[in-house]
Amino acid sequence: MADRPPSGEWFAKRPGLTVLAIVATVLGLLVILPYLQYVLLGVVLAYILVPAQRWLERYVSSLIAALSLVAVTILALLLPLAYVLAVAFREALNLVDVIQDGNGNLDVAIIESQLENVGYSVDIVEFYQTYQDPIATGLQGLAMSAVEIAGGAPGLFIGLTVTVFVLFALLRDGGEFVVWVQRVVPIEDDLLAELLSELDQLMWASVVGNVVVAAIQAVLIGIGLAVLGVPAVVLLSVVTFIFALLPLIGAFGVWVPVSIGLLATGQLVPAAILIVYGSIVSASDTYIRPALIGRTSAFNSAIIVVGIFGGLVVFGAVGLFIGPVVLGGAKITLDLFTRERADAPHPVTGTGTPGVDSAVQTAPETGLTGEQPPESELDVDEGGDTETNADETAAGGDEATEREHDDSPDESDESDESNESDGTDKTSETDETDGNLENGNETATDTDSELDR
Repeated sequence: MADRPPSGEWFAKRPGLTVLAIVATVLGLLVILPYLQYVLLGVVLAYILVPAQRWLERYVSSLIAALSLVAVTILALLLPLAYVLAVAFREALNLVDVIQDGNGNLDVAIIESQLENVGYSVDIVEFYQTYQDPIATGLQGLAMSAVEIAGGAPGLFIGLTVTVFVLFALLRDGGEFVVWVQRVVPIEDDLLAELLSELDQLMWASVVGNVVVAAIQAVLIGIGLAVLGVPAVVLLSVVTFIFALLPLIGAFGVWVPVSIGLLATGQLVPAAILIVYGSIVSASDTYIRPALIGRTSAFNSAIIVVGIFGGLVVFGAVGLFIGPVVLGGAKITLDLFTRERADAPHPVTGTGTPGVDSAVQTAPETGLTGEQPPESELDVDEGGDTETNADETAAGGDEATEREHDDSPDESDESDESNESDGTDKTSETDETDGNLENGNETATDTDSELDR
């Protein structure tokens, strides 16, 4: 992919097109926003089914493969899911009716006697009569919520239709969509590839890993409850699936209260079996989850918990899967931003002169600026190489080296001190030399006179 021009320079040269692109993006988001959760659900389903799409494309066209997978998804996933939710909703209403009417099979006396055996004396009838109004208010709110859910069926149908079309489009043209995203996002190609890779790991951990683990535990707990004859098996299985998505709760949130209920009603053997069976199912989380998820740095318990509950509020039911991915993606993006900011070149600060090459310095002796010679040329023997170099420089006429030699007063001072230390002998020798020179001059004068004659 070709290198992108600098973003700031490019935007500055095309302000009109930049503003138009921003406005178009905002308007597009406003159109998508009412059905954002269904669009995200389609993205999640497409992510799960992409390997199957690639496998089918070996034998049929991408169009046929996408249509086949969409049909299988509707028949194998959406319809059973709708049925399970309907059954769970009906069982929840039945429990509400039993509690509200008091005509169910709950034997209050047996429950009270079992609680007394373990050290708790509770009058359930008196408790219900005391808090009857708050309980009735809560049940009324639950009924109103059920009515609102039923009234929102047309909107649910439209949203699922959006999900189906998004799923089909991504399965058929998902590769082109990824290339388009890489062209649109204004960051370097290597950084974008790294970001998409990390998000892929997060999506796998959230959707495939956590959901598969939660589904396995929900099915196992549901089978155990059905064998023991516990009522509302479908509802409890759905609740187990939701709790299993939370790392701090898990399947404990279902089988522990049910076991306590069985103990309270005197069913000691089923309660003991459920405790042992539930412990095994919950312990399987320790082995299944790491095998499916592996190690993802940005995917920790805090992100899972906050992402699930926050995702439920913002995105609805699909927020169970999207919420942790959004939070984890935000963490990865900030980590990438911090790393690139730390690696970016910074201006040189300090006492030195900015912008000067370190290889070009000013010689402290001469005041001349030039490139420093190699260290081997700077290594000079203090014993006598300095005088030899000075003689060679005087013969060759190197003015710069003469300055360097002349600017070394220490050696001249040492020579003067040594001459003064010679004493009278040196002085006498000098006088004799001067006398010889005078005699020589007189001889030369006599010779010149004779030549003139």
